[in-house]
Amino acid sequence: MSIAPRLQSFMDESGIDYDLMPHDREVVATKIAQSAHVSGSAMAKGVLLKSDDGYMVAVVPASRHVDLAELSHQSHTRLGLASEEEARAIFSDCDPGAVPACGSAYGMPMIIDRCLDDQDDIYMEAGDHRSLIHMNRAGFAKLTADARHAEISRPN
Repeated sequence: MSIAPRLQSFMDESGIDYDLMPHDREVVATKIAQSAHVSGSAMAKGVLLKSDDGYMVAVVPASRHVDLAELSHQSHTRLGLASEEEARAIFSDCDPGAVPACGSAYGMPMIIDRCLDDQDDIYMEAGDHRSLIHMNRAGFAKLTADARHAEISRPN
């Protein structure tokens, strides 16, 4: 059970209280939530997006998908999914595919789906496929204080 070094430093320096939770190895956010016995609506997944202006991390519940058309409309720019290679390069201290729901730790802007704002507890990947970070609503609000919050997802 481990946490990505950049993510751990960012959270510690930001004074965010969190716990690490082990789970069986899974790579799909909904399966991770099931494996860890947490609600898919409380499991925050990070999705790396790119535009002509650079990268950003969209954070949505595991039970939902990023609505790229809506988010592109809101952002007034065309957004697409970043490639696996781009994600590996940016999140080099994470296992491939284990994108943390915290772009700020990696110097990127974030946009958070409003569906997550009302969750008492939030869970997100720690940077490997065997650990989750658990924090309360106040910790998540602190983690995402610089992020824009908007309706950016649709049901799976």
